[in-house]
Amino acid sequence: MTWTSTDQRPASEQGTGMFRALRVRNYRRYASANLLSLTGTWMQRIGQDWLVLQLSDGSGVALGLITALQFGPSLLLSMYGGVLADRYSKRRMLLVSQALMGLLSLVLGVLVATGAVALWHVFVLAGGLGAVSAVDAPVRQAFVSEMVGPGLLTNAVSLNSTIFNGARLVGPALAGLLIGAAGGDTAPAFFLNAASFAFTIGALAGMRTDELQPSTPVARRRGQLREGLAYTWAHPDLVLAMALAFVLGTFGFNYQVTIALMARETFDLGAEAFGLLSTAFAVGSLSGALLSTRRSVRPRQRFLVGSAVVFGLLTVVSGLMPTYLSFAVMLVPTGAAGLMFSVANNSFVQLGVDPQMRGRVMALYFMCFMGGTPVGAPLVGWVSEHLGAPWGLILGGSVCVVAGLGAAAFLARRHEVRLTVGRSPLRLGLRVAPRPPSPQLRAAEETLAERAPGQQSL
Repeated sequence: MTWTSTDQRPASEQGTGMFRALRVRNYRRYASANLLSLTGTWMQRIGQDWLVLQLSDGSGVALGLITALQFGPSLLLSMYGGVLADRYSKRRMLLVSQALMGLLSLVLGVLVATGAVALWHVFVLAGGLGAVSAVDAPVRQAFVSEMVGPGLLTNAVSLNSTIFNGARLVGPALAGLLIGAAGGDTAPAFFLNAASFAFTIGALAGMRTDELQPSTPVARRRGQLREGLAYTWAHPDLVLAMALAFVLGTFGFNYQVTIALMARETFDLGAEAFGLLSTAFAVGSLSGALLSTRRSVRPRQRFLVGSAVVFGLLTVVSGLMPTYLSFAVMLVPTGAAGLMFSVANNSFVQLGVDPQMRGRVMALYFMCFMGGTPVGAPLVGWVSEHLGAPWGLILGGSVCVVAGLGAAAFLARRHEVRLTVGRSPLRLGLRVAPRPPSPQLRAAEETLAERAPGQQSL
C-alpha cells in the first residue's frame, strides 16, 4: 500500500506514534517554525509582564489590566476571525496576521530601547497584539486540519500543545536570564520575538499548496455569525465544552498574573526567579501535552469534567505552598493537569463539528476560553494585591472545582449512572449510559426526521 505525504489513510491505519502527524511535510515545517516563533512569544510575555511591573511599581491591577487588554479583543473579534477562516484562504490570512504581530513586537522593542516607553504605550500595543491574535487564533486552529486531515487532527492538536509548552519551557527562562543579564532591560526580549515571526512566515510561504486539504469556502452572506452560534447551541456536548473553557479560562488560567505576583510579592524575588517558575509550570504542561499525543479518538465528556476538577484542586494546593521551592514543585502537576484539559477540550470541539463550520465554532471556543480573561485577570490581580498573591490561586482554583462538579451533575442528569460490581476478579466500575428519551422527546425527534429526511444529529 502507498500513500502521499499528506497521509490521508484512516486513523486506524496511521499508527499510534506520538509524532505521527510530523509525517506530513507541510505540518512538519510549520511545526518547526512555530516552535521558534512561540519561544519568542513567551519571551515577549515575560518581558511585557516584567516591564509593566517596572513601570507601575509592582501593581497587580496593572498586570491584570495588561493581560485583559491582550486577550479582551477575543470577545469582539474572534467570531469575525472564524467567519473569515470559513470564507477565505487560511494560509494567506496567517501570512498577514503573523507579519502584523511581528511589527507590533518590533515597535515595543524600539520604544523600550530608546527610553521613550510609557505604561500607556504597553497598554496600546498589548491591545493591538490582542486584536490581531483574536483573528489569528481561530484561523490557525482551523488551518491545522487542512495540513494533516481529520485522521491526524487529534495528534496534531496535541503536538501543537507540546510545541506551545516546549516554547513555554525555554522562552520564560531565556527571557528571565536575558533581562537579568541586561540589568532589567526588556528590549532584547521584544526584538528576538519580532525576529521569530520570520520563521513562521517563511514556512507558510514555502508550503506545497497542492498537498493541503482545504474545506470548501463558504459563500459570503448575512447571518453567518448567527449560524455558528445556532449550530453550537444545538449540540449540548459543544455547549458543555464551551462552558468549561470559559470558567477555567477566566478563573484558572491566569498564571501569567499569579506566578509574577508570587515571585515578586510573596517570595520577594527577581525576573530570573519569575522565569524559572514559569518554566516549572511549562515542564508540567509539556508533560501533559506529551501524554495527550497518544490519544487517537475524540475525548469523552467525563474526561473533560474530571480533568477540570483535578486542575482546580491542584491550583488551590499551589496557592497553599509556603516556600518558593514547594510552589515551583507544585506547578509541575498543575501545569500537566491544565494542559491535559486544554488539549482534550480543543480536540473534543474540533472533532465534533462539520468542516465548513469549524472556523466559526473554533472562534466561539477561543472567545469562551480567552474572552473571560478581561474579567478574570484584573479580578485575580485585585484579589492577589489586597488579600495576598496566594489567594488569587486559591479562589480561582475553587471556582474551577465548582464548575467541574456542576458539569458532572449536568452529565449525571442527562445520563444513567450505575455502579457495577464484577466478579472473577472482583472489580468496581462506574457505567455511564444515555438516558432513554421520554415519549415526548421521541415524538419530537420523529417529527424532525420526517421534516429533514436523511439528516441526523451529532
